[in-house]
Order: sequence, then structure tokens, then C-alpha cells
Amino acid sequence: MERDLQGEYVTVSTVGEVAEAFVPSPLPPNPPIVWSPDLSARFDRAHLSLGKLESAAKLLPAADMLLYSYVRKEAVLSSMIEGTQSSLSDLLKYESEIHPGVPLDDVREVSNYVAALNHGLRRLAEGFPISLRLIRETHKVLLSEGRGKQKRPGELRKSQNWIGGTRPGNASFVPPPAEQVPECMGNLELFLNDRPGPSPPLLKAALSHVQFETIHPFLDGNGRVGRLLITLILCNEGLLSKPLLYLSLYFKEHREFYYELLNRVRTKGDWESWLSFFAEAVEAVADETADSLQRLSQIVENDRVLIGSLGRAADSASKVHSALVQRPIMTADRISKHTGITAATVNKSLRHLEELGIISEMTGRKRNRLFSYPGVLEVLNRGTEW
Repeated sequence: MERDLQGEYVTVSTVGEVAEAFVPSPLPPNPPIVWSPDLSARFDRAHLSLGKLESAAKLLPAADMLLYSYVRKEAVLSSMIEGTQSSLSDLLKYESEIHPGVPLDDVREVSNYVAALNHGLRRLAEGFPISLRLIRETHKVLLSEGRGKQKRPGELRKSQNWIGGTRPGNASFVPPPAEQVPECMGNLELFLNDRPGPSPPLLKAALSHVQFETIHPFLDGNGRVGRLLITLILCNEGLLSKPLLYLSLYFKEHREFYYELLNRVRTKGDWESWLSFFAEAVEAVADETADSLQRLSQIVENDRVLIGSLGRAADSASKVHSALVQRPIMTADRISKHTGITAATVNKSLRHLEELGIISEMTGRKRNRLFSYPGVLEVLNRGTEW
């Protein structure tokens, strides 16, 4: 459905030229969303897929151990959209402190994303509401070091920004003037906290994402915080008990259409097309994640059966194996600290796991060796390739 312009254009003067900046109207949309049978069906399917994912996360014994890697996969994908060139393996190597050949600037940004997401989830677990304060805190962690640390981490922008192009005059979109950002974000905060009225969680996440990206309240990191906000809302509203649903892969694969839909909301008020796309993304990603959890759990269980054939060595080897399920690239020293097993026993267990074909050594060196779990990494790496 097409509506009137969902906001207003105001003239701004910045970097020596005049441009038209867009100030969005507060949520919810006016007139309200038109729930056609097709759109309603898409949201029903999205909720059904989320339910299946929740069941998989609760029933599969390996799900909790795999959460560490899933959070990092999302960090890689979300950062890829912004142009970083770091892989999941790069990040895991970096966290193991053995990182020859790793693009350090890029991987630090990805690591910051992990820290930002964990900070947001921790604050929610403490009972903190989704609010402007929480968003600013999360942004501060995201830009705490690396290329964005000079871009006012945790502070709303005080100057005009733009999206696409080399200057406001040829940009694809110019967000609100800086002086209107606090009011825009204040209105978004009210909507996130069910004022003027409650919204279903999935709808709230979909609408809020567009509004945040339209306001573009920070000098840098807006795309990453906007995608992170989806996960925080779904966890806070009870649709996810674990942060296992990440839409960055879907947005990355449909990047041009994603940006087109955001602009159609702003200029034509076509919220319904965006919501249809969003629900489709949730359904596809939830189904894929549930399937991946099933495949990963099967790999883990099959390998546990093999480990059971080791006799007296099986107990220590199982503990080392479990550590590598959680973190599929680790050094022997890290595994020893993680499990509490002596270094000599860890190295003996690693040899057993190599002989069984479960793990591989990555460096070819005798010291500071890195061990990987190829079966797990192969499934996790889907979509993180350039």
C-alpha cells in the first residue's frame, strides 16, 4: 500500500551545499498497516518458524555450546555488509591470540560487534529496558576501538550525515538534521516501550529497524546497531530465549532490494512490502538456523560415539571435544584453561581426536598450534564467504 510521505523534508546546509534531509513521522505508521491475507500468512509462517527454532534450541543438547559461534557468525555477517573483510575463522583465530595473516583492523571491528551484542543482552537480562540509553551504551561498545573510535562512540551525532554518494548533493538518502535526532530517537524509544500502545514483537522489530536506519542517529555504526536492535527486541519480547536468529545473512544476500524497500517506506509509505520482506527473512533464517542446529548436533553426536571407542582416554577426549564444539578454533593452552585439564592430557587427547579424523591442526608448527573442528566450521561458514 502506498501512503503519503512518511515524514517531511527540511532544507539543510552542510559541507558547503544545500540538501533536503528527511525527518520521519513517529511510529506507528499512519494510516495503520493493511493486513492483507498474504501479509498475515507471511507473519504466521514467520512465527511458526521461530517456534521451531526455539524448540530446536531447547531440545538439542549441543545448542548451548554452539551459541558462542552463532553470535560470532552474526558479527561477521553484519560487519561484512559494512565492508569489513574478516571471516569467522579470522575472528576465532584472533580470539585465540594466534592470528598470522588475519586482517586485524577488520577483525577488531567484528570483535567489537560481539562485545556490543553481549553487552546489550546482559543489560536486558539485568532488567534494563530497551531504551535510548541502552542503544547508546551498545554503540559505545561497538566503537570502543578500531576505525570508529573517533566517531563519538555512544553519542548522538552533532553534525549532518548522509547515505551513499560522496556528498549530500548526490547521496541516496539524507537523514534528519542533527538537532532533530534527539526528538526522533525519543519518539522511537516511546514506541519500543509500547507508547502510545503495544505492538506485536515481530512487528515492533520490523518497524523499529526501518525507523532507526532512517534516523541514522550516530556518525558511524548505524547499520550494525540497527541490525543488532532486531535481536535485542526479539529476545526482550520473549520470541527468542537465545540469540540465535540473525537476519544479516538474508540482508546481505538481498542487499539491493533491502535498501530499495527502506527507501520505499520513506518516500511512499509502503510499509507492507517491507513487512512482507522482513517476515520472509525471519522465516528463511529461522528455518536455516534450525536445520543447521540439527546438522551440527548430529555431527557432534556422531563424533562422540567415535570418542567412546577410546576406552580410558575417552573421558578427557570428550571434554576437549566439548571445548572445540563451543569454540571450533582453539590452542591447546586455551583448551587446558577452558577445561581445567593438564596441558599434557590435552595434547594427548588432541592426538586421539586427530587420529579419529575429528579435528585438524591448522599451523603445521610445533609450538602455538591451532586446532580446528572442520565439521562444525563447514556448517557455520555458510554465507560468510566473500
